[in-house]
Amino acid sequence: MSSGACHAGKGTFPMFSVGTPLLWSLFLLFVVAALAVDFFVLGRRGAHAVSMREATVWTLVWVAVSFAFVGWLWWFLGGTSPDLAVKRLADEKALEFVTGYLVEKALAVDNIFVFLMVFTYFAVPAEFQKRVLMLGILGALVLRAVMILIGAWLITRFHWVMYVFGAFLVFTGFKMWWAAGQEPDLESNPALRWLKRRLRMAPDYDGERFFTVVDGVRMATPLLVVILLIGIVDIVFAVDSIPAIFAITRDPFIVLTSNVFAILGLRAMYFLLAGMHERFHLLSYGLAIVLVFIGAKMLMIDVYTIPILVSLGFTVSVLAISMLLSLRIPARPGASRSAYPFGRKKREARS
Repeated sequence: MSSGACHAGKGTFPMFSVGTPLLWSLFLLFVVAALAVDFFVLGRRGAHAVSMREATVWTLVWVAVSFAFVGWLWWFLGGTSPDLAVKRLADEKALEFVTGYLVEKALAVDNIFVFLMVFTYFAVPAEFQKRVLMLGILGALVLRAVMILIGAWLITRFHWVMYVFGAFLVFTGFKMWWAAGQEPDLESNPALRWLKRRLRMAPDYDGERFFTVVDGVRMATPLLVVILLIGIVDIVFAVDSIPAIFAITRDPFIVLTSNVFAILGLRAMYFLLAGMHERFHLLSYGLAIVLVFIGAKMLMIDVYTIPILVSLGFTVSVLAISMLLSLRIPARPGASRSAYPFGRKKREARS
């Protein structure tokens, strides 16, 4: 049964997965090993500013590992088998993974720019940003696993959820297009205002500590607020990305693996793109178009199933064109981030 099969009676939607206990076990072992390398082996250098060279190398490593995985999965599922049915299944799952991976990676780029806005507003020192992103990645992985399980259960039990997801993606796409050219205003963010009302916040950082004592009073450092905001961003990102991947495939194994591989390289990709966010100022428009397309694909699921190869080609083409146009068309004057760094503002106020 392919992932594009129509729903059966009683409003249910049968779900086929290639995820055997062996595949799930191997994948879990890989994730644990990858996190150990990323957090412990690379973290032995302590707090330090990640260089462009280091970020580039590790971004390429994670991309290479992701495509090595899908190549191995294609082979494991019988991509070289003389049985055409087996080979067709392997090809289909490999294409689903690549398409899902690219969509999640593209959404992660937009998410990275939000991280950059938060770090800029709070003037987070470069050597502390690595720890924030490490904790953010752990939170994102847990969130994805929970939300994917919930999403898979809902789709299996209630077919109409697909229409809800589709409508939500179309709405999100139009909203992203409308907001793409506007200057973000973190100061008016309701989550930040809520945190400021409930936390006694210290004026400055105290190393990598989340709490400090100022004049005998225990206070939260700005780093704790940054961690909490990044967690909120992760939740918002998951709400957008999970329906998008379910529009590409309803195989829980492909959904989770493509999400996890896209997230694992998020920290290195942040440091790679942090200084290049102005160059890709049109990327949000491309993402908006992709989300509307994926949402429309979901809404048409019972009328016409768009081939996964068409989805892959459309996604790659739109994202590539938006990035190329970003390099050719200069950003509007005054469109750069102008959020006032939290730490600098406090220090200047005292001087």
